[in-house]
Amino acid sequence: MIRASVARRLHGERAARRSGQSIVEFAVALPVFMMLLLGMLEFGLVFSHHIGLEYATREGARMAAALGSGTDQVVCSEVDKNVIAALQRVLTSPGSQIAMANVSEIRIYAADASGLQIGGLANVWIPGTGPTVDGYALKFSQSSLGWNACGRKNSWTLPNNPPDSVGVSLTYRYDLVTPLGNLVRAFSSGSIRIDDRTVMAINPT
Repeated sequence: MIRASVARRLHGERAARRSGQSIVEFAVALPVFMMLLLGMLEFGLVFSHHIGLEYATREGARMAAALGSGTDQVVCSEVDKNVIAALQRVLTSPGSQIAMANVSEIRIYAADASGLQIGGLANVWIPGTGPTVDGYALKFSQSSLGWNACGRKNSWTLPNNPPDSVGVSLTYRYDLVTPLGNLVRAFSSGSIRIDDRTVMAINPT
């Protein structure tokens, strides 16, 4: 009887210790699991924003390549306005998660074979009240002109001298939105800079 009572007591103590150990392990593992979960969620949101920006620069570059130095319908001085309008339509389309206030710069530039800007050949647009294109008010205004659309080359002049390539780049600030962002803000700004660009050769004539 005494031995049975002692055995039951020891068994109960071991069970209590195991239960206490499980609670401690759970308390330690839960924050790590939540951090991983929030990290994956935040990464998914960043990736979604990047896809939207990528689509926007692609539409802008496609418009710039199609218009070149102007067409019968669009004079050269109106080319860049139409490029910005095409890009903005994507950014503000239904379902877009892009915060327009976080777009700090759009750049239309002459690109080399590596897709990089050639010297100062770039036109920079920044947030502000812009012109109207086809009844569509632009949310960006031109801050600098370094590559006049009227001088863009859209034809082969020599066998080894192809049409110009045009690049459209965009700079965006993504603000962390999950509770993970509050923790990150204790050590940094809590935002991520996203840059995207698309380069296309101007359609030859």
